[in-house]
Amino acid sequence: MDAVETMNKARSAPADTGKTPLIDIRNLRVTFPSGGAAPKTVLKGIDLAVKSGEIVGLVGESGAGKTTLARSILGVPPGPGRIAGGEVHFEGRQILSLSEAEFRRLRGRRLSVVVPNPRAELNPLLRTGDQIASMAKIHLGVNGKEARRLALQMLRDVQIPDPERRMDAYPHELSGGMAQRVVIAMALICNPAFVISDDATSGLDVTVQAQILALLTKLVAEQGSAMLFITRDVGITAHFCDRIAVLFSGEIVELAPREALFLEPAHPYTLMLLASFSHSPRLRDSWSVPDTSRRRELAAGCQYADRCPIAQPVCRERRPPFAENGPGHFARCHFPVRHG
Repeated sequence: MDAVETMNKARSAPADTGKTPLIDIRNLRVTFPSGGAAPKTVLKGIDLAVKSGEIVGLVGESGAGKTTLARSILGVPPGPGRIAGGEVHFEGRQILSLSEAEFRRLRGRRLSVVVPNPRAELNPLLRTGDQIASMAKIHLGVNGKEARRLALQMLRDVQIPDPERRMDAYPHELSGGMAQRVVIAMALICNPAFVISDDATSGLDVTVQAQILALLTKLVAEQGSAMLFITRDVGITAHFCDRIAVLFSGEIVELAPREALFLEPAHPYTLMLLASFSHSPRLRDSWSVPDTSRRRELAAGCQYADRCPIAQPVCRERRPPFAENGPGHFARCHFPVRHG
């Protein structure tokens, strides 16, 4: 079975839409100072819920706010940003109001993140096994012997060749793919309820990328965890995400089940993303990406109006509602694309 087949099999059972959300983000706003002027709002009222066992993809171009959202969920927005409003409810608790000590106990134990640069995440002076084992000792309270046993098992689970020998290897002795597997092992050793994958495979070649994605999806499914999968490549989400949220300029402009997003995209920006990955000349020609050099923030209207090929005057004057276009399919657009 190849990597794509493994991912599809892992996601073959759809999430139970009747479940209470494991994590519920409500009107989350993050601002950055801007040299004496009014702070720049980079997340503009994000609403997003993820249920247990569900994988939600978050896609958008660089600068859309994907990593800011990921770090804000963990209570640590990128500096000098600050959370200006909103709530994040996790397992029934509003976690943004927790003390730093309480939040620290959640990170790594119940909330975990897989980062895109394992070389920056791993300590070059510590052996691989010790770094994985330290996560178990800190968050699970086990002794050193049990922590190393768990670490060795995680190396087996992430399919590291010769795991006994790799336990004593230093990060520089690992390939990029193996280093990313070690980071996944560190993120999952405590069996977290919610995992954030922040563009975790962006630096890998396509073959290794597919293997890592299949592995991550399989392990998350086996542990019964939920995952927010962040990526710039909308094509990747087609293989294993249950739902997909499209982020543009700090706003979710479309949220839909996977099939609906790819077969009947409603927002013009989503069509642009799909066109950029399409092999169809007709789709690329019909929805070519416009010049972005003059893009500006629109205080009142749609943030996409200056780039949208079907924008009307109302798009620059009034913010569009986040309206339902089909079962579970929402788009923030005055003139959503109609199909059929």
